[in-house]
Amino acid sequence: MQGQTAIPTPKELVTRARAMIPTLIERAPRQQAARRILDETMADLKNAGFFRILQPKRWGGYELAPRTFFDVQIALAEGDVSVGWVFGILGVHSFHLALFDDRAAEDVWGQDSNALVASPYSPGKAVPAEGGYRLTGRWRFSSGTEHCDWIFLGGVVDHGDSHDSFLQADFRTFLLPRKDYQIIDTWKVVGLKGTGSQDIIVDGAFVPEHRTHLMKDATEGTNPGSAPKSSSLYRFPYWQIFLRAVSTAAIGGLQGMVNAFVEYGAKRVSITGAKTIFDPEATLALAEARAGIDEMRATLRRNFQRMAIFAEMGEKPSLDDRLLFKFQCTSVAKRCATLALPLFEAAGGSGIFETQPFGRYYTDIVAMGNHVANNFRGAGRNWGGVMMGLESQDTLL
Repeated sequence: MQGQTAIPTPKELVTRARAMIPTLIERAPRQQAARRILDETMADLKNAGFFRILQPKRWGGYELAPRTFFDVQIALAEGDVSVGWVFGILGVHSFHLALFDDRAAEDVWGQDSNALVASPYSPGKAVPAEGGYRLTGRWRFSSGTEHCDWIFLGGVVDHGDSHDSFLQADFRTFLLPRKDYQIIDTWKVVGLKGTGSQDIIVDGAFVPEHRTHLMKDATEGTNPGSAPKSSSLYRFPYWQIFLRAVSTAAIGGLQGMVNAFVEYGAKRVSITGAKTIFDPEATLALAEARAGIDEMRATLRRNFQRMAIFAEMGEKPSLDDRLLFKFQCTSVAKRCATLALPLFEAAGGSGIFETQPFGRYYTDIVAMGNHVANNFRGAGRNWGGVMMGLESQDTLL
């Protein structure tokens, strides 16, 4: 067990993140070329304490409110969306690990409170074995995985029965050490290039029972949980925190694009002699993007303030609230992409060169929208049906 570290204030953490923005902008092309987060960037994130924000105090973490986590994520993504994305994915795993059996947290953080856990959660196949399970499968999109010593992998336990959906089955998250899985280099993509989201292969690795977590418990809040029961943080709805971790970086990316366009557009004169500063489409695009950022950040903060009230009482928000929160969350990437496109267009021919950041910000934001967790259409259709009397078909709330 780790001793308590000094806990910085939320303002201090956000200030540290914002101070990194120029460095992240400078490193972004190299991280794209490397197709992963650079070692020095990961060291900076660790040294700043960012991965401790949602980590329990008993394991050396800060146990701070989700708002701090997402404010830091937005700031990092303002410099490089890939960094904001990887921070969100790996950082939220500290929250999830706290919901596991106490022995799982001991396995990961008992010797090293800096240890990081990768993912993904798409389901592989597990079969019961004495004292646990044998897990087999191939998983895609393991962001930041080369910087991690452990991994969360989704899996459905084969009990010999059948289900219409894996969510109705014995769907669990399995925690494995680095020696039990293989990383396959497949990450050659057009967006989020710097995230190093490689494939993972597991061939019959044994996972003890205490290193598994029922996703039904995550959804219903009935976790065994190593986290202190006195902390309201770990009573927040699991899916609301997880889903925001894979959408919020888009807000920072859009702000980074706005910042770059303000500096670029204020000086740019096109080949025809037209000044961008007098282009009404460019100025309108900036205004709409800034307003959208403000609205999305305000919505994010308001929703977590509302969730905090329920977490303090040990209750879940109403189904209608959770459906609203999810739709607003899953809409972020698409909305940011829609607001970013006019800026990209207004940057003109000179804006498409790799020496300019517009293409990187834009393709990163668009790529985020392709993540299954950012399927706002499915979330909206389900919510609309519930409003008119149908049963919710979405259990990830």
